Amino acid sequence: MTTQHIAAVPGPAGAEQPDPRGWVAPAVATALMVPLGPLALLFGGLSAMATDSCGPDDCSAALETALAWIYGMLTFGGALSCAALLTAWLLPWKRRWSAARVWAALVALTPPLSVLYLVFTLPAP
Repeated sequence: MTTQHIAAVPGPAGAEQPDPRGWVAPAVATALMVPLGPLALLFGGLSAMATDSCGPDDCSAALETALAWIYGMLTFGGALSCAALLTAWLLPWKRRWSAARVWAALVALTPPLSVLYLVFTLPAP
């Protein structure tokens, strides 16, 4: 009869310890979402006025594409931001989850920042 010896592979040192700074990334993302969310919604909604000078049929394809991206980000980005921000707050408060928490906070900020970038770089009609 043979005996198998299996050595336990230790995880990273301190991975299961509480993360004392785990609240920083979700708090910063939440604080930035307070002004960025309404601004993205306001400017994204007002971006339709970029077609006033060319009418709905004579606008450039680049402008129409940018507006489609803006409205798509406004439609689906809100749910993505809420889900990512909620994930950042609800991940376990262990050091092991700190990188995932930071990434979730960054993903939460991506849709409003993308909308604002697209609005401020709209092509000429």
